[in-house]
Amino acid sequence: MSIAEDRRDFVGLRYNPPAVAWPNGAPVAVSLVVNVEEGAELSVADGDERNEAIYEAVDDVGGEPDPCLESHYGYGPRAGYDRIAGLLDDHGVRATFSTCGRAAERSPWLIRDAAARGHEISAHGWRWERHAGMAEEAERAIIAKTHRRLAEIAGRAPVGWHTRSAASVNTRRLVVEHGGFLYDSDAYDDDMPYLASVGGRQHVVMPYAFDTNDMRFQPGGAFVRAADFSGYCLDAFERLRKEGRKAPRMLSIGLHLRIIGRPARIAGLEALLEGLAGSGDAWIATRAEIATHWRAAVGLPDFVPVEGASTA
Repeated sequence: MSIAEDRRDFVGLRYNPPAVAWPNGAPVAVSLVVNVEEGAELSVADGDERNEAIYEAVDDVGGEPDPCLESHYGYGPRAGYDRIAGLLDDHGVRATFSTCGRAAERSPWLIRDAAARGHEISAHGWRWERHAGMAEEAERAIIAKTHRRLAEIAGRAPVGWHTRSAASVNTRRLVVEHGGFLYDSDAYDDDMPYLASVGGRQHVVMPYAFDTNDMRFQPGGAFVRAADFSGYCLDAFERLRKEGRKAPRMLSIGLHLRIIGRPARIAGLEALLEGLAGSGDAWIATRAEIATHWRAAVGLPDFVPVEGASTA
């Protein structure tokens, strides 16, 4: 197979970076993503096929209900959210709340409050689960259901989609076919947005990141102290800041209510926000704002959702 025929793109925009300038001359667009998954994690007590295996106290109870697991996830909405939302307010920053549909149904007050504060509500699947291997019709229905319920709860339809880790081979096509999504974040392969041609439409891909992410506080991760998180993320920002003088750069920072919202970790988010503000070189924006700016900068018309896209 020749390079030209390869289904994978290892070149990207390196030889022809688009002339995209971020607002106010900032060399880096910074996207803060607050993942809202609590209540959507797999739980036998909810009738799911198994319990979620990722949480801070790993204690496999087999096929039995696990109140301990549910209590760990419950910390996010009960205590973590207020700390995170308060800090974002203090710094005048808007984030993208990447939200599972079932989590929104369980904490509609949280989604409505985040939306009222000006944050973007985007879609993170129905349950907090991967889509790899999912039957196409089942996945299509999940995408539509998640979009519809988030629109109903938040009062505004989501325009972004992000699958938990492993999307299926059909996910991006189904997201585009749905017609309600401006972008997806099911990619980890670049430091800037890019366009993907899907079914004759130009779709914005907003790469996400697992290294500049508070998930590394979890067992086996690299972060222990709050400064580990802020220091690493600011190191990434400094590098992208230098590169951003020549080509557009984007930094995605992943946050979770139950993780960075802990009292010993929240100072890491505070130090990060202070460092970004002090640099004078960060355009902190929602993913919808960044994707919309990117489309306009490369000469595409405004994204218009397909009529009726919220329905299943």
